Amino acid sequence: MKKDIGVCTPLYPAPALVVTAYDRQGIPGGLMVAWGGVCNSEPPCISVAVAKNRHTLEGIMKRKAFCVNVSSEDVICEADFFGLASGRDVDKFETAGLTPRKGDLVGAPLIEEFPISMECEVVQSIDLGSHFLFVGKVVKTWAVEKCLDEKGYPDPLKVKPLVFAPKCGTYYALGRVVGKAYSEGKKKFRGK
Repeated sequence: MKKDIGVCTPLYPAPALVVTAYDRQGIPGGLMVAWGGVCNSEPPCISVAVAKNRHTLEGIMKRKAFCVNVSSEDVICEADFFGLASGRDVDKFETAGLTPRKGDLVGAPLIEEFPISMECEVVQSIDLGSHFLFVGKVVKTWAVEKCLDEKGYPDPLKVKPLVFAPKCGTYYALGRVVGKAYSEGKKKFRGK
């Protein structure tokens, strides 16, 4: 039997993304974002929600650009640091020992050490209350070669992305493969 647990958003997993942008002085910075994901196929778009009090917000709004960097188990400390410190007080890239790389097509830096980075142009922003929701059109995707499968696409088991349980405040790793999309339902409901 289900129990009413109030108004909350237990959608699992939430991605542990580091969204990067240049600030007003052109210094690369970023923040940890768990409210994000794919929101359109053609053109490919990603949405990210940024709290209004975050230093990186101004840079995204000014340049109409950001990069989404997929964190991995290998960079958990560095990724988490981007959610702990403020770019108002510290150069996050320098402190974390990460390499900012200027995007080829947008005015935002990507993180060289993270397995996947996507350059995004802001195509829409919405003031939702506590956060601004940005929809970014992906204009270029970068991936570490050792994380690619035989078809040249990032393999999640090689990327080892961090996932986040917000209310628990816990990072998780991906588990085992449990089935194949678009085929599991056919096993039980074939011909129905």
